[in-house]
Amino acid sequence: MVVEICRTLAIHGPRRFYVLNTGISTIEPLCEAAKVLSSEGITMTYFDFKEIEGVVEKVQQETGGTHADEIETSMMLYIAPNTVRMSKAEKDLHPHHRGGLTRDPNAPDKTYSPTGAWGDPTLATREKGRIVVEAAVKAVLNDIQNLQELPLNP
Repeated sequence: MVVEICRTLAIHGPRRFYVLNTGISTIEPLCEAAKVLSSEGITMTYFDFKEIEGVVEKVQQETGGTHADEIETSMMLYIAPNTVRMSKAEKDLHPHHRGGLTRDPNAPDKTYSPTGAWGDPTLATREKGRIVVEAAVKAVLNDIQNLQELPLNP
């Protein structure tokens, strides 16, 4: 989809694109999309949370998590605190299971999560969210500056 969007917009002139990525599982497909677009003379870059991994590691207490976990919940406590119901937060971590999350306990090849979380959102704080969000914004702005300075692909 990203390739098609960039191709369509590139017809009208733009040759550089930046994706405001907020996921981890999206990195591999975005990397592949960037390669495809590059072969067509279109530059596409994206935010990767690995850019702020050190910041996350400094504030993170949970030992695992990837969805609605300590960090994502902390970010939401900073961005939109009135949308977070901490009274419903529960540790829900299944380190030995693989596959995507599901709320269906009978789904094959999936990890059942009654809460929809994978991690420990009970450890979330607004201050952790501020630190992570501000680092992410700084990284995004830096990425965009770097993108502007790249030469256009032929």
